[in-house]
Formats: sequence, structure tokens, C-alpha cells
Amino acid sequence: MTRSDAQALIRSLRSAYAATPKNLKIIDLYLAFSVSSALIQVIYMAMVGSFPFNSFLSGVLSCVGTAVLAVCLRIQLNKENKEFKDLAPERAFADFVLCNLVLHLVIINFLG
Repeated sequence: MTRSDAQALIRSLRSAYAATPKNLKIIDLYLAFSVSSALIQVIYMAMVGSFPFNSFLSGVLSCVGTAVLAVCLRIQLNKENKEFKDLAPERAFADFVLCNLVLHLVIINFLG
């Protein structure tokens, strides 16, 4: 792969992403925040140590679980996805909120 191929690929991805609806871009931003938060926690644990290991696991699993649920929400809200065409966006968001509530109740329970 040459440099011009890589630049053409980046231009192609950028132009395709420009056509993405705004609500999906907001979910993408939330996903980036969640994944970067998990990475910061892992880096902090590697540098400082993992004395309260339950706290570390709870924080990272919370970020990863939230990211997985956000990916599911993004898939359900994408208009190009024909599998969820009958699902209302309000229902998809309500499922996302309910699953996040259950996830964080489990995480809080895991903390002790």
C-alpha cells in the first residue's frame, strides 16, 4: 500500500462519513469518549497500580459495557440498516437507557 492509496482511502472514508446523520455522529462521539475513558483507566492502573482492583474492574467494565450498548443503539438508529426498520427510535433509546441502568446497577453491586 502506497502513500497515495492511504490518502485516497482517508478521503473516501471522510466523504462517506460526511453523509452520516447528526444523531449517529453524536453517538460516535460518545463511543470515542467511553473508549478513551477506559484506556485512560488502564494506563493509570499500569502506572500507579491496581490496589482497589474491584474499583478498576468496575470502571473499565462500565466504560466497555456502555460502549457496547452505544454500538447497539447506533446500529438500531441507522436508517440504512433494514433489520430494525420497524423499530421506533424512541423504543431503541428506551432500551439503551434501561440496559444502561441494569449495567450500572450490576457494576455498583460489584463494587461492594
